[in-house]
Amino acid sequence: MNDTERIKHIPPDDWSEEIIAALGAFPAGLNFILRSRLEGEKNPRGENVLGAFARHPALAKAFLTFNAHVAVNSSLSIRVRELVILRVSWLNCSEYEYTQHLILARRAGLTDQDIELTQVARSADGVSHQDGLVLRAVDELYFDTRISDKTWPLLQQHFDVQQLMDFLFLAGCYTTLAMVLNSMGLPLESGVTPLDPETRERLYVKRNWISAGPEWNSL
Repeated sequence: MNDTERIKHIPPDDWSEEIIAALGAFPAGLNFILRSRLEGEKNPRGENVLGAFARHPALAKAFLTFNAHVAVNSSLSIRVRELVILRVSWLNCSEYEYTQHLILARRAGLTDQDIELTQVARSADGVSHQDGLVLRAVDELYFDTRISDKTWPLLQQHFDVQQLMDFLFLAGCYTTLAMVLNSMGLPLESGVTPLDPETRERLYVKRNWISAGPEWNSL
């Protein structure tokens, strides 16, 4: 995460009616922030990213409409969504995105082992076939910008056409968002627990090994 916030987020007290209407394209996020502030939380989770989007209401409305579908309303299970988002965030070194979704992933039932797999993406005892395929597909999208002919028919055994489309657009959405957040230098909210130093170091040095590609030989 950059030390300098390049595009300053606008605090909710300064959001105009136009901004609130635009951010309302992702009602779950906007309502969470407004409710949390009413309950006395000064800088709730997700406030900074919506505050950054507030700089460009027209863009915010368009992107958040898309984001709300793939993140909240898609045909994929919450578990699969969070696996995809965590792996995408890790591959793209997006500390903000990864940290935010650690919270949501745990609420969706992901275990410590599940979360560790999103950081290393190596075959491991106890990982389900579906989870392994999901992570492998994300890695292929990252490394090759397409899911391989080997992996695609295996995914078809678990997901229908609409789910596969939601999968692709989810990975693309959060890849885009990772690039935006990384380039903006968006800081974590004050109430969000940052990554521990060891995990944070691995997030930023993983490019030393990732060029060799992940190991999914057991699938």
